[in-house]
Amino acid sequence: MTANLERRQIVKSHLLKDLYRNRVAYAYISPFYILFIIFGAFPLVAGFYLSLHNWDGLSDMIFIGFGNYINLFKDTVFLKAVYNTLFIGIIAHIPMLFGALILAFIINMGIIKGKDIFRTVYFLPVITGSVAVAIVFRMLYGVRAGLINYVLTLAHITPIDWWGGHGAWIKPAIIILFVWKWIGWNMVIYLAGMQGISNDYYEAARIDGANLPQMFFRITLPLLKPIIFFTLIQSTIGGLTIFAEPYMLLEGSSGGTNYEGLTLMVFLYRDAFEYVHFGYASAVAYVVSAFIIIISFFNMKFFGKENT
Repeated sequence: MTANLERRQIVKSHLLKDLYRNRVAYAYISPFYILFIIFGAFPLVAGFYLSLHNWDGLSDMIFIGFGNYINLFKDTVFLKAVYNTLFIGIIAHIPMLFGALILAFIINMGIIKGKDIFRTVYFLPVITGSVAVAIVFRMLYGVRAGLINYVLTLAHITPIDWWGGHGAWIKPAIIILFVWKWIGWNMVIYLAGMQGISNDYYEAARIDGANLPQMFFRITLPLLKPIIFFTLIQSTIGGLTIFAEPYMLLEGSSGGTNYEGLTLMVFLYRDAFEYVHFGYASAVAYVVSAFIIIISFFNMKFFGKENT
């Protein structure tokens, strides 16, 4: 017992000496850890603690354990928001990622002239404000005076009621806006990855008589797998946390007809700042985080380093 006590005192003494000897280095790195504890670790712990309570921000907290989480999966509106988010995320990311890949390949191979101009044009939607974009798209989607319905009328096609009926056109409207806004972002990432591929591969393929599709599928895609994996993870997070597009298009958190445009982030916003159910909204945030971790895990398992 005495030997153990002496050993602990020796270890403690060595630790204190090391801390004192490296005090300058610890002083330099301490701001990061202080800020992380204040703005990272503390909100995570406090948010989970809040999710175990009922609280409206004014009255006393009422501890209910995992009641908020249980009620979430009994809430048909929440389940509808989960379905909408997954549907929009999956359907939107197919043309967005594949289209960005094709555009990047076309620009990188010099098939069209004015590479810098096209790169700038495709990236402009990313830096355009969400409010401005939503206003423009609401004008395009206008039922009576919208440009899309005007063109359909000229072609003798029945105009689309984007927001009415059973709400069947709400998700397509959000998907079109989402793809238009973010395809340029992924294109720039893919283009950066393609520019890291040596031209020697393409020159050798041309000498062997390979055409552009063969070079795309046999050279570009295999060498671009790490970048594609990165965009998959990034898109998973972006798809599950989509907020601005449905909120702005539908002018609020109602979710539109039959909640067809209600996503998880809009649902969270509504419960937190309109219904003032902070505990319930915190539970939603942690469920969304769990979804992101689970889907990212499967992305890593099937598209990760072992497959690159």
